[in-house]
Amino acid sequence: MNEPILHQLAAVIESRKIANGGDPAQSYVAKLFQKGDDAILKKIGEEATETVMAAKDARVSGDTSDVIYECADLWFHTLVMLAHYNLHPQQVLDELARREGMSGLVEKAMRSEP
Repeated sequence: MNEPILHQLAAVIESRKIANGGDPAQSYVAKLFQKGDDAILKKIGEEATETVMAAKDARVSGDTSDVIYECADLWFHTLVMLAHYNLHPQQVLDELARREGMSGLVEKAMRSEP
């Protein structure tokens, strides 16, 4: 595998856009794109909640396998959202790189207040 998985997955997701020939009858992602951003955002909310619940369960059981599974679902649906807005995972990675070495408290203070 020469290309990082996030980039590979982003390319597949991009190919599922209706404008790129994605078929909602054949593709879950194309169906999400067809339904629009409300459906995509709702799915992210569901996956975020499931991730939190899996982490809470892991805190008690010590079994973290569901945390990984739910995080994968959350990341996947986040990639769908990025594609919907014509964004790429590399832009998120670049933002994380920009923040590297910066205190989270400092970074937060640098954000403009609404």
